[in-house]
Amino acid sequence: MPAAAPNPQPAGRHRRVYSDEGGKLSPFLPPEIFQKLQGAESRSSKKELTPLEEASLQNQKLKAAYEARMARLDPSQAMQKTSLTLSLQRQMMENLVIAKAREETLQRKMEERRLRLQEAANRRFCSQVALTPEEREQRALYAAILEYEQDHDWPKYWKAKLKRSPGDLSLVTSLLSHLLSLPDHPIVQLLRRLQCAVYSTLYPAVSRAAAPAPGCCPLTPNPGSRRLRPSQSLHCMLSPCEPSTAPWPQDSPPTPPLHPHPTGPPSPVGDIASGLPDKDSSFEDLEQFLGTSEWQGRAQGHGGQPEPQLQQLKSAVEDIHNAIDRLLSLTLLAFEGLNTAASKDRCLACIEEPFFSPLWPLLLALYRSVHQAREAALSRSMELYRNAPPTAIGIPTKLLPKDPEAKGTYPYCAAAQELGLLVLESCPQKKLECIVRTLRVICVCAEDYCPTSEATPQAGPQPIAAAAIGADDLLPILSFVVLRSGLPQLVSECAALEEFIHEGYLIGEEGYCLTSLQSALSYVELLPRGGLAKQ
Repeated sequence: MPAAAPNPQPAGRHRRVYSDEGGKLSPFLPPEIFQKLQGAESRSSKKELTPLEEASLQNQKLKAAYEARMARLDPSQAMQKTSLTLSLQRQMMENLVIAKAREETLQRKMEERRLRLQEAANRRFCSQVALTPEEREQRALYAAILEYEQDHDWPKYWKAKLKRSPGDLSLVTSLLSHLLSLPDHPIVQLLRRLQCAVYSTLYPAVSRAAAPAPGCCPLTPNPGSRRLRPSQSLHCMLSPCEPSTAPWPQDSPPTPPLHPHPTGPPSPVGDIASGLPDKDSSFEDLEQFLGTSEWQGRAQGHGGQPEPQLQQLKSAVEDIHNAIDRLLSLTLLAFEGLNTAASKDRCLACIEEPFFSPLWPLLLALYRSVHQAREAALSRSMELYRNAPPTAIGIPTKLLPKDPEAKGTYPYCAAAQELGLLVLESCPQKKLECIVRTLRVICVCAEDYCPTSEATPQAGPQPIAAAAIGADDLLPILSFVVLRSGLPQLVSECAALEEFIHEGYLIGEEGYCLTSLQSALSYVELLPRGGLAKQ
């Protein structure tokens, strides 16, 4: 029988992928499209019609009614048609004349109000010296805020609430949430413009950094901040360069995969563990350990980044700091009740989340291009030691479960899962909270595995509820959690957090947790490669 003709399939919707001039695909939107998307929300807000626009709508309705009435008249009723036509012209002309007079009056009043508000802004920014361009722009934005407050009543209510409850931080959070939800407010419009400016700075730097070097895998950014599996972590980094005295040949074969064969001989865990440094000597004096020539050689010798990338990163970081400072100062100008230390910190936290959300994937891609050598070293250690027992990393047996196979999971599995949630966030403050939760989960697991009286006591105040373990035991446990997470991008995430976290957090519990994670990452990077050579 003849084969039936296949039914045409409907054209499915596809995801648009953008490419640059070279033809290679880019996971990030070009700056001009990003700017259009950021401005679409502002344009979608309802806009009040001007008097001329209202008159135009009225005239369209009159014309529609005139045409419908003319269609019902007989051809013999010529006098009535002429009368209706003249009446329509007269009404349309009157509407336009009245609307023009109203618009001129409205423009005159608006100009008078603008001059009055400009004088108020000038009095606020009065100075004996000439204003800088930034101060002139801030004065213009403050005048725009005063004009906005003339047309809206909600700022008055919020200012009255702040005056009645000056120390209520929940009120500050509610105010900032309401303010940032209004696309027509001058502060939100400034935030959009600053985001577009930073995005335009980051995009070309990331596009140039994403170009693969000869013989190396390209660095794939993580636009969706999705967790990578350990088997995929190496493919997102440049091939790690091992220290060697002889130069690598140009036609050398690619590096074989580091996954151990499931049916092969057992992994030499004993050999790997024998090559580890002593736990007490490595963690008690970690700063001296990180300052050795081996660390400097790995960080600078083979993984040194070209100067342009570092300069681009420094320039982008400076632009972001300046943008956040401008947004914060303008917010404090608009609401003087927020000008306290606690309210400033809360305002900063509320501003950072909407500011960083669209920018963090691109910013992280630039950080990963700069720290690609460290991420490659961390990825190699994760592949080598992913099946190593906790005791091989330096965790004492007293801080391990008595029956590790009872629950079917490895020790401190909950902490590794909590750490994996860090890459799903796009705000520095939420990422830092995820690190704090990870260390708290470690402490809870340690308390379950070991009674408090059997653990190593730690003198001095504890930033976290770590009664069961001390710093000497916390670092090897955290190193094991890092190995099990399979996330080499944690190096870049921590570097970005250290730059953008408010300095007030760096001296408290959050700073202690971030420093502990960075120390664990540095230790995992420097795990010996002897086990791989013997295998």
